[in-house]
Amino acid sequence: MDAAGPVGPGDPYVVLAAAAAGWDRVAGRLGEDTRARLAALLAVVRDPEREAPVRAAAADEAAGLLRERLPEEFGTAAQARLVTVPAAPGGRPTVQGFAPEDLAVLLIDGHRMVGPVLGPVRERLLAEPALDAGTVLRHGGDPHAPDLIRLPGPGGRLRLPSFQFAEDTLPWLVVLEVNALLAADRDPWGAADWWLSANSWLGTSPARLLGTARDRQLVDTARFLMEDAWTESE
Repeated sequence: MDAAGPVGPGDPYVVLAAAAAGWDRVAGRLGEDTRARLAALLAVVRDPEREAPVRAAAADEAAGLLRERLPEEFGTAAQARLVTVPAAPGGRPTVQGFAPEDLAVLLIDGHRMVGPVLGPVRERLLAEPALDAGTVLRHGGDPHAPDLIRLPGPGGRLRLPSFQFAEDTLPWLVVLEVNALLAADRDPWGAADWWLSANSWLGTSPARLLGTARDRQLVDTARFLMEDAWTESE
């Protein structure tokens, strides 16, 4: 959709973006059947292999479902919460910085890396080189091995950042040790961001130091980070 002017609650993508922005408020008010139907429609909306009219029809049906179930939130009546929002030329409308695609991430992928702050972090990390679970399996590895970072990509498909592996699917031992310290099983996005972002203590991103005989420094830096975080939480 190439919208340069304001768009309102009649636009299905505005409805989907608004549902993402208000997810904490509305999620518990959608029944299991509604959530299942909505998830199926959103899977079509974000599937790049589907033809554009099919995706648009799915978006329209998903928005209609939300209007029907929660008219006070997404209806077109004057008293509904949903209002006109701006849309950038060539882009989807956003509501409070949330995009229509964020609703699929929340409902299907099951994580909260969405919105104006965390959404760009998700996109940046998913753009990094990665292996899918099938590739790891074909090379004799275990994509579900403990202490590996597994990021849910579009559709919930697992992406394992490539920096974790020295050759093919053989993980660096120091990566497994550091990932355990970073609790990558509970916070894979935070662990991936630590490895792939510039670190002032190390002078570069930690991932760039793999294979440079600085394993102990990587472990010590991660341990200091977590000990500092624990101290602040007490």
